[in-house]
Amino acid sequence: MSEAMAPEAAKPVRRISPLLLLLSLRTVIALFAVLVFFGLTAPNFLDIGTLVLLAKHVSINAVLAIGMTFVVLTGGIDLSVGSIVGLAGMIAGGLINYGLPLGLWHVTLFPDVAGVIVLTVAAGMLVGTLNGFLVTSLNVAPFIATLGTLYIARGAALLISGGETFANLVGRPQFHNTGFPVLGAGMLARVPVSVWILAVAGLFAAYIAGRTVFGRRVYAVGGNERAARLSGVPVHQVKLAVYMISGACAALAGLIVASELVAAHPASGESFELNAIAATVLGGTSLSGGRGTIWGTIIGAFVIGILGDGLVMLGVSSFWQMVIKGTVIIAAVVLDQLQQRIQRRIAIRAQA
Repeated sequence: MSEAMAPEAAKPVRRISPLLLLLSLRTVIALFAVLVFFGLTAPNFLDIGTLVLLAKHVSINAVLAIGMTFVVLTGGIDLSVGSIVGLAGMIAGGLINYGLPLGLWHVTLFPDVAGVIVLTVAAGMLVGTLNGFLVTSLNVAPFIATLGTLYIARGAALLISGGETFANLVGRPQFHNTGFPVLGAGMLARVPVSVWILAVAGLFAAYIAGRTVFGRRVYAVGGNERAARLSGVPVHQVKLAVYMISGACAALAGLIVASELVAAHPASGESFELNAIAATVLGGTSLSGGRGTIWGTIIGAFVIGILGDGLVMLGVSSFWQMVIKGTVIIAAVVLDQLQQRIQRRIAIRAQA
């Protein structure tokens, strides 16, 4: 009996470094810290109404950041998502107010709300396809490719209406296209519809990233693209797909924004890409690719959202808000680098 147990007893017990554990949980700790801080300092911050409104605000950036996470996991970046938000709102607004003219048949089609959503998301995926094509087929650096499409999408949004706003997006009963405001302003079981959209998108994205072959390929491409290619992973197809996902999520966020405002303006979504990147990085996704989670990104979006709304409730100047957010982002990257160094040291010691 003792001989049989001897090999088990001889196995070294791996101890997790307390510092590494704290670093791996830094996003959750940050979320708890900002909740406690603003709960103690901002009046009525923890009221149910305030928290519901906060979740509603966060849902837009979180949906946007989910798509960004897939791109960053492959080692890329997508700067065009903010412009896609504005373009999506203008497409939806044009479809609701003026319909889709079919010149060949001399008729104008007014799709219902479901049709508007499908067509708008498809347009976002089309911009994502352009990004993926530039990155994979033309070997354009992701930063430059998406910077170019940022201007293209914003220009297209302005061209659709000549720079004007599409107002009063309530639809007309005779065209059966009413109900659009429910997407961003409606409630279901006392929870905003936009929060339900985030929950469904988060569950679906987490399943794809963690439970499917495609998800494993995304991590493989970001971890070591050359090794992934040699092992048979279709790298170009994976990269194309993640940019399409990012475009679809950006279009969905644009639909929520336009629905909430019951109006669409071509300037909507400006600088949204920065908040999406911030949420992704703060959530633990490495900018070099190959490491990160969807749930971490969503938590990161809540940290950014709570920080922004809490500072507003405390009356902090918008100038200082920018400084504080920038500091948080830099701190997140520094902590991520520290975590990687500690993990490398532990791996080297284990091999030795």
